[in-house]
Amino acid sequence: MLYLSVGRPGLSQPAVNCVNSLGRGRFIETTLSLRCIVKKLLPLILIAGVILLVSGIESIGLRMLDAHPRAASPASPDGTPAVLVGAGDIADCHEIEGAKATAALLANIPGTIFAAGDTGCPDGTVENFTQCYDPTWGRFKDRTRPAPGNHEYHTKGALPYFQYFGAAAGEPGKAYYSYELGGWHIISLDSDCSDIGGCGAGSREEQWLRQDLASHPSKCTVAYWHHPLFSSGQHGNSFEMRAFWQDLYHAGATIVINGHDHDYERFAPQDPDGHLDRAKGIREFVAGTGGRHRRHFGAIIPNSEVHDADSFGVLKLTLYPDHYTWQFIPAPPATFNDSGEGTCHGSS
Repeated sequence: MLYLSVGRPGLSQPAVNCVNSLGRGRFIETTLSLRCIVKKLLPLILIAGVILLVSGIESIGLRMLDAHPRAASPASPDGTPAVLVGAGDIADCHEIEGAKATAALLANIPGTIFAAGDTGCPDGTVENFTQCYDPTWGRFKDRTRPAPGNHEYHTKGALPYFQYFGAAAGEPGKAYYSYELGGWHIISLDSDCSDIGGCGAGSREEQWLRQDLASHPSKCTVAYWHHPLFSSGQHGNSFEMRAFWQDLYHAGATIVINGHDHDYERFAPQDPDGHLDRAKGIREFVAGTGGRHRRHFGAIIPNSEVHDADSFGVLKLTLYPDHYTWQFIPAPPATFNDSGEGTCHGSS
């Protein structure tokens, strides 16, 4: 039984025994005063107060963070920029070590992979793809968006190419398509003009390109295919590509990537006639460095800013909403590298 004894005001109270004790088999009751209860509960009250205080501070802090959230980039749902990485001139069954070396680079680089032609060589056969491309770059087929090169067409209609890549390669006989990547419009084209009925103005592919650009106005656009309009390499300029360039230039495209020449070359922004144009020009990269035998340059042509013919490697583009960075990543033991940044100038 518990008795509460409240002292009369102004009178001193005796010392309070707050402990119940047992003695000689009978229960000894000790009267507890209100002061005793307070004495017992005070530590618990203090602990509860501290917990409430800390919780309040955390709540205020979270509200302050919510009031000034970090702006997320529209490049991807989690705010990180998109990555487009790759090369052309990749897996040759006569010399597979280069493709193995560049595939090892891709294993450590997340993002979408472009393959800018001459993927399974020397002849684009089923065996070239299954025995040489597949064990190297084929490890990343689920994130690869290819373009065909001239060696794919060594086999009639490039059919093994279409069979290997499936829907990612476009339709047989129509190996051009586009997609969106982190707010950028990406276009893959087929530059094997003699095999597809031409690439000039008014050709089926050029008409498709104009319609695609009109349907997808974008501040930032990348296009890639195999044969470069501008090149200091052994194959040189492929003038049949000028109609593609004209359409891309008038639409405000930012970057063109090619292969075909087995080297790396970066150009300053220029117009379809090769005139320097830092305001609206397209920056071209030749990245024929995927693994096939390397070739040396001829005479260096105007607006070529960087060139290397001694390294296998991949070109990595990091795509932001209104600008990009580039980085050439060499396969060991090569040490050449190239990096920089540029801005978009298309309409959105």
